[in-house]
Amino acid sequence: MVARWARLPGTRAGQRRLVRAVVAVCVLALLPSAWLHVGTADRLRTAADVPRADVAVVFGAGLWDGEPSPYLAHRLDAAAGLYRAGRIEVVLVTGDNSREDYDEPDAMRAYLIRHGVPGRRIVSDFAGFDTWDSCVRAKKIFGVDRAVLISQDFHIRRAVALCRAAGVTSYGVGVAAKHDVTWYYGNSREILAAGKAALEAVFAPDPRFLGRQEPGVREALAAPR
Repeated sequence: MVARWARLPGTRAGQRRLVRAVVAVCVLALLPSAWLHVGTADRLRTAADVPRADVAVVFGAGLWDGEPSPYLAHRLDAAAGLYRAGRIEVVLVTGDNSREDYDEPDAMRAYLIRHGVPGRRIVSDFAGFDTWDSCVRAKKIFGVDRAVLISQDFHIRRAVALCRAAGVTSYGVGVAAKHDVTWYYGNSREILAAGKAALEAVFAPDPRFLGRQEPGVREALAAPR
């Protein structure tokens, strides 16, 4: 039975229909990725030329033994550099704290403080469970209208597109990364994540947790540098 279903169509017309069907599936699968590339082409910058903004948003990227993973550390290094250069005033760290033994935002905060960013200039979002949630909460909970987004180069387009859909005008700084297994996995994952992002941009679902508005960003901007 399996061999029968696996056989190619016996006629040329059937084979042409199969080829057209395969091509159509491939095109549909790649459309969301094309949307991300075209829609964000003018919003990507380097740390050296990104426009100044009051707020930078750093997305979580995992912890190793309670400390930021190398990928997350690179994002935080970029944020600390922008702060020292006077390109940003406040860093909003957004990540997962869904259980007591896993706290991305506090680990991110501690890392930034060790690298010269004052604690009073760091705001934590403990419910940034994915990129869409982080973008929506930046807008609705923390009142961020404009921001610099910091992530790896393979993820930054999706972050910019989703934050724009959530109402946050942004420029993205894509941090370069070593082309290791994680990098290849991240790039492959983005093909599937692009489809999810397109649906989120269209239907704008509520994040997993919204909650009440928080004044953290406003208060951090008012704090002395």
